[in-house]
Amino acid sequence: MARIAGVNIPTSKRVEIALTYIHGIGRTRAKKICTKVGLPEERRVHQLTEREVIQIREVIDADYMVEGDLRREVGMNIKRLQDLAAYRGIRHRKGLPVRGQRTHTNARTRKGKAKPIAGKKG
Repeated sequence: MARIAGVNIPTSKRVEIALTYIHGIGRTRAKKICTKVGLPEERRVHQLTEREVIQIREVIDADYMVEGDLRREVGMNIKRLQDLAAYRGIRHRKGLPVRGQRTHTNARTRKGKAKPIAGKKG
């Protein structure tokens, strides 16, 4: 089990896919990291040498903000919008969609389970 950026990444998966288990690294960044380190696409995590794992760690630490730092930064950005009473901050505070989606129907992911309203039928 390789541990990169404080996350245990799965050993049986390809390196490119396993790196996406780290918050802040998607498929595109994972591919860039693999090419920078010089890993072939079909390489699995359990086949990595200790040196390659260290190289991956160094590339991630040097070039990308991941895990705790990224979560903290995003949280601070949302907090800043709320403190400014910006429209987006107010939407975050109310738990409504932030990016202009409709709320008359749908938006259940943000709004939560539907609450019944008495006397609505008829």
